[in-house]
Amino acid sequence: MTDIVVALGSAVPVYEQIRAQVAAAVAVGTLKPGDRLPASRDLARDLGIAVGTVQRAYKELEASGVVESRRRTGTVIAPGAGGVSGSGVAGPPAAVVAQAHALVAVARKARVPDDAVLDLVRGALAAG
Repeated sequence: MTDIVVALGSAVPVYEQIRAQVAAAVAVGTLKPGDRLPASRDLARDLGIAVGTVQRAYKELEASGVVESRRRTGTVIAPGAGGVSGSGVAGPPAAVVAQAHALVAVARKARVPDDAVLDLVRGALAAG
């Protein structure tokens, strides 16, 4: 498991920091389908945060298709989270989709116009 580090004083909510780090680890292949994430209680204890914070991060990851919860085995990286759809056609990895949704949520909360967000993304793509 990739080490998760949170900045408690950050403007980014802790659950979002966890979600983004797991999604990024899946996107780059550090975490692969079937890999098990730490139990919510264990990760919360290790990070010194509330269990509900970890559960929220895991719930959002599950909603975006990055992870799935299984009885007895806990939370694991979902099949196909590495970027291949059920039809075998490559598409954006679930982690990239999750990051895009997170960007939109943060931008909307900050009231950044859609055109400005698109300009930022285009600039980031051009920069490489």
